[in-house]
Amino acid sequence: MESINSSSYPLQPVSVAGATEPDVVRLARLIATYAPHDGSFELRIPGVHAIRRSRTNTELVHGMAEPALCIVAQGAKSVMLGNEVYQYDASRMIAFSVDLPVTAQVTRASYSQPFLGFKLDLDPHKIAELVLRVYPHGLPRVHESRGVYVGQVSVSIIKAATRLLDLMAEPGEAELLAPLVIDEILIRLLRSPIGVRVAQLGLTESSVNGIAKAVSWLRENFSQPMKVEDLAELAHMSVSSFHQHFKSVTSMSPLQYQKVLRLQEARRLMLSKMMDATTASSHVGYLSASQFSREYSRFFGSAPSKDIARLREYSTQDLTQLGL
Repeated sequence: MESINSSSYPLQPVSVAGATEPDVVRLARLIATYAPHDGSFELRIPGVHAIRRSRTNTELVHGMAEPALCIVAQGAKSVMLGNEVYQYDASRMIAFSVDLPVTAQVTRASYSQPFLGFKLDLDPHKIAELVLRVYPHGLPRVHESRGVYVGQVSVSIIKAATRLLDLMAEPGEAELLAPLVIDEILIRLLRSPIGVRVAQLGLTESSVNGIAKAVSWLRENFSQPMKVEDLAELAHMSVSSFHQHFKSVTSMSPLQYQKVLRLQEARRLMLSKMMDATTASSHVGYLSASQFSREYSRFFGSAPSKDIARLREYSTQDLTQLGL
């Protein structure tokens, strides 16, 4: 696709915290500069990404969302986790606290007004360090644990993200100052209405952290047989408590989570590695090709061969890049 110069199209003013904010427009221009064409681009500082999409998705994009804060400077997007739908745009930010198999869809974008997003990966160790400073007397009690949180984005977070992208043009300053600006963004996130929930990511005794350990094992061993008792022990929970917290965080049971991981990986192998359905199903841990075909059809809406043939009509980038 031909690159789009960031000054070649008008950027629309956006409402943040009830007011039109020129800072959002400035952030959008910087994102457009560092994402010159459709895709997700990791910038000079690891964990900082600029994202551009110049059209809405005609296909739902299946992929893995890792712990991150995502801010939209222009356009809108939806993320589906199980039966839950999370929508965000320039007025709302989204944070993921654990690895989650999600379905995403850009809902507002065009060539002249592309979707422009900023993503900052969340490091549990850094979150834990900052939680001690933001909540020196301990965290308020959290009555629910989720893997996805949506909240109103503040002007202060927008300005900090803008300053961070400004630094990318100065290598020396970026190395020295970017970590400080990232700390500012994270502190402001932790002080936001969703901050107490995001903070659970960094607490070793929290249910979110325990579920994150189980999720990490599932991601690394999804083709292997799973014992819920072993996962519960890894999370330092009883089996019944583990089931409850796992579903609260991920919106699915451990078995459903493993199934989604297997189906997504099999789809990727058939699409990118040209594997047939039988080989792909065996590779991801299915013992029965017919069971794989049934579960694949139920999850993706059509049989493996028909689904892959249809997907190949679309660009590889559309199908493999989640670009949250």
